[in-house]
Amino acid sequence: MLNHGGLANVTDAMTMEPSNNSFEEHEVLHKLKHYLPAQAALKDFIHHNTLHAFQEHPFHKALRMGASMFDYKTRLTLAEFRQLFQEKRIRKDVLREVLTQRKGVEKVAEWQHLLLEKDFPPPSKPLIGALRAFWKTAFRVDLNSMVHPNLFRTLNSYLDQGIAIWRFPVWDKGFLEALREMERTSLTSFFRTKRASCLLLDGADMGQLLEILVGKEHFFEQYLFDQQFAHPGWSGLVSVIEDQPQTLLDRREISLHDLIVFELLLEIDALDLRFGEIWSPLWRKVPADLPGLFHEVEKTELDEVLALWQEVYEWSYFDEVIAGIQANRMGKPEHEKPSFQALFCIDDRECSIRRHIEAEDSRCVTYGTAGHFGLEFYYKPENGKFNTKACPAPVTPQYLIKEMDNTGKEEQDFHFAKHSHGLLGGLLITHTLGFWSALKLFFNVFKPTVSPGTSYSFRHMDKLSSLTVECTNPSNREDGLQVGFTVEEMTVRVGAVLKSIGLVDGFAPIVYVVGHGASSVNNTHYAGYDCGACSGRPGSVNARVFSTMANDKRVRAALSAQGIDIPEGTQFLGGLHDTTRDEMVFYDEKALSPNNKGRHAENLLVFEKALDLNAKERSRRFVSIDTTKSAEVIHEKIRDRSVSLFEPRPELNHATNALAIVARRSLTKGLFLDRRSFLNSYDYQIDPDGKHLLGILNAVAPVCGGINLEYYFSRVDNQKLGAGSKLPHNVMGLIGVGNGIEGDLRPGLPSQMVEVHDPVRLMVVVEHLPEVVLETIQRNPATFEWFANEWVLLTVIHPETKKAYHYRNGRFQIYQPIKKDIQATSDILQLVESSMENLPVHSIQNECCKSNEAVPTDQAVALKLNPILK
Repeated sequence: MLNHGGLANVTDAMTMEPSNNSFEEHEVLHKLKHYLPAQAALKDFIHHNTLHAFQEHPFHKALRMGASMFDYKTRLTLAEFRQLFQEKRIRKDVLREVLTQRKGVEKVAEWQHLLLEKDFPPPSKPLIGALRAFWKTAFRVDLNSMVHPNLFRTLNSYLDQGIAIWRFPVWDKGFLEALREMERTSLTSFFRTKRASCLLLDGADMGQLLEILVGKEHFFEQYLFDQQFAHPGWSGLVSVIEDQPQTLLDRREISLHDLIVFELLLEIDALDLRFGEIWSPLWRKVPADLPGLFHEVEKTELDEVLALWQEVYEWSYFDEVIAGIQANRMGKPEHEKPSFQALFCIDDRECSIRRHIEAEDSRCVTYGTAGHFGLEFYYKPENGKFNTKACPAPVTPQYLIKEMDNTGKEEQDFHFAKHSHGLLGGLLITHTLGFWSALKLFFNVFKPTVSPGTSYSFRHMDKLSSLTVECTNPSNREDGLQVGFTVEEMTVRVGAVLKSIGLVDGFAPIVYVVGHGASSVNNTHYAGYDCGACSGRPGSVNARVFSTMANDKRVRAALSAQGIDIPEGTQFLGGLHDTTRDEMVFYDEKALSPNNKGRHAENLLVFEKALDLNAKERSRRFVSIDTTKSAEVIHEKIRDRSVSLFEPRPELNHATNALAIVARRSLTKGLFLDRRSFLNSYDYQIDPDGKHLLGILNAVAPVCGGINLEYYFSRVDNQKLGAGSKLPHNVMGLIGVGNGIEGDLRPGLPSQMVEVHDPVRLMVVVEHLPEVVLETIQRNPATFEWFANEWVLLTVIHPETKKAYHYRNGRFQIYQPIKKDIQATSDILQLVESSMENLPVHSIQNECCKSNEAVPTDQAVALKLNPILK
């Protein structure tokens, strides 16, 4: 028998009687699920607050808890803050003002010394993993290396969504039941010793297994936290699948309980292999004074210093934003009839394209609203097998929109077909089509093109197909869903969106409704680039459905009774903006009247020019592109870049986001905000009591705030809260990514999406009366929590006086900007060529986005704006 420091006789280890202790399994599982990452499968990659488990606490306290409990890095380091100060990206005047407000003028010098000069001892060791670490320190056993490879391979095989060559043998049963059946009927075993196999087949419960491993129920909860947070990616995904089985198209029945039981069995198996069946449980080597995971950690002086630095860092930017808004005089509402109107998603990537469109046609008016355009439905392409959600993730739609009359033909790469997986088929394809594939890959390196393997946003819906928008028979349901909307249901949704953005009169001849999507290749996080309001899908279907509803004469008649009179000559036209390629396509153009067809042709010139300029502006972040080249030359390079196999950054997505502005366009139209703002149109004059504002903030706080915080935490801790570099990523079962073939799944965002991001909280700026905004945010406790605990910041701009009121400590306080002079520019193109870093707020003068480049012909415009017709 082995003689080891931890060995002892355990007389009751093998009993199969139910454990009789006070360990509350369900409560512990519930708590675990609360703290584990909540990222769904790749196809449903929706941004969210990474530290959602701590959201009930104030922001700075939550960061301290996350750092002490789970060893998360929740802020920039002290050295990084000091470096930003030396680089003047943190302003000295803001530092002094924040210290004056927080600590009093008499203590400014003292705290300034602490922030800038004092050395601090390192923080205490994290609590997570402290208990389970005794396997390594006291028993000299590395359970992770012995258990994780087998655990991850088994999970990956069972949950696989079609990438594996062979299907999991028993896939139509729950995870544990499938393992038992395979253990009973197979010649091989999941285990290397007998006891673990017997425990699985005999149905040992979690308490019994913990008694064998840990021995003392006082430590059971902490042990499970240590165990599961050794691989939070897999555990978090299993937890999500348990609660949201629809996140897998090919569904599996699995639970966090099943995963834990299997892992406990693997650990017993590993220890039995090392020591035989007689070894002492872990608790015998654990000191009595070991602090618990949820032990309260006192706030240190370093914690306070870092919290102050965070606020100084944020207000170094927000101060100039408020100063710019108050100084802005260029965006006054126009009274002349607009040439056209365009509704875009509030997405921060649409901030710049709207600015360029408005600069090219000063008579047009653009609006921002959530990219699902107030519609909630599942979408089913004509040849699709599954219904895909096209609305915010928390919403459960009761409607289905079906595509019909699809005239397109899906391209295929034959060497990606299932026949290439087999031994004979794979060998044949390798020696035939393999040579052609190698040659094609060689040419694609030098001239990237859209291929069947590209995630191409315009493929989401055929341009010439039709949609089942109207429901003529509500009792006729498919998959339990109503196909289409009734006229009354259409009216409610169209009216709500138009009122919320303030578009209730003065309609232009054409109102464009433009969703957005993104094209890329070799990008596992593709869903994070599409529209978050459409559950990570392109917004083209929503834009087209909304336009169809708004064009319906019966809907317009009903809206007229509500005071929204849409002229007979006004037509809504759906479209899609590909934010990676800076291309647009429009749907149902044949339905335009002769007069509007002519207007549309003129507007296409405006869109095309704006797209070129937008591509040039975006290019300043890309090292491989010379931003000083002409807009058209750069735009072509941007298109090539979007489908390049060797490009890890097809676009920077929401990187640098910092603002969400809920206001009339006039509040910010004269400002250059450097693509850092979500823009939600809102007119306080038609919503004096905040009814529509509540609906907007109910979405802005969790959606825009969730985007902001996922970028924040992935930036400050890219290894634990982010996904690390995407270069070594391997796709696991089409559900997640890991490093290599046996690593943990990586939640969060890869470094290539966040490396240019400034980790600051989102500032929500609302144009209204502060007392109305305060009453509004308090109506919904879930929304109020975001502002009350300062996970997102809130500033209100008085619509008449332009005074700023910042919300802090439960009330609004007048904020006087420190910055007095906002820089001005008359040439944005020259400005963006000057730096790759975030640019200060500028006032825009003299139609600065105009250029003297030749206007493209109508034929060239038609091809560029309709790329799927090429």
